[in-house]
Amino acid sequence: MSVTTVPIRPIKKGSLTKLWIGLALVLLVAGALAWVGTGKAICENGTNEMFLACNADNDGIIQTESGLQYKVLKPGEGASPTLTDTALVKYEGTTRDGNVFDQNEQTPMPVGGVVPGFSEALQLMQKGGEYRIWIPSELGYGEQSPGPDLPANSVLIFDVTLLDFISEEQMRALQQQMQQQGGLPGGPPPGQ
Repeated sequence: MSVTTVPIRPIKKGSLTKLWIGLALVLLVAGALAWVGTGKAICENGTNEMFLACNADNDGIIQTESGLQYKVLKPGEGASPTLTDTALVKYEGTTRDGNVFDQNEQTPMPVGGVVPGFSEALQLMQKGGEYRIWIPSELGYGEQSPGPDLPANSVLIFDVTLLDFISEEQMRALQQQMQQQGGLPGGPPPGQ
């Protein structure tokens, strides 16, 4: 029986090192991609605290001492409303999963008469400004659920436009003027 021998060429010097370095780089890149993907999943599906911590790291997000987060989409001009003012706003409120729980094209609201996070955000805005705000549950409704569309302990996300605002004194003057004129235009006649 005869065996034919085939000569095996020797491996070039450094080839094995290059192979190990290439394998290490592939494993490092795969690990980094897994870490980024896991981090994103934790941010999107984790607890409210995890979500808000990740959100705070995004570009343009400002976090106040209370934990309210906001991003200026369009700056406004002039003064900001105070706690006693009445603001005219356009808003859309969503939950973290994007479900709309409340919206309005134009509604007056007392700045001091809304959830603390919304009130704080309104006091940061100027007329014409558009903000996106993230309200932690403790600055929103907390453990209370205001309705079936909003579970308890929800982070509230609002896109808000401050259309205008008037002071408490101006509001009282308008109310007195309307009472003197007999009510709202188009309303029932006085005495009915």
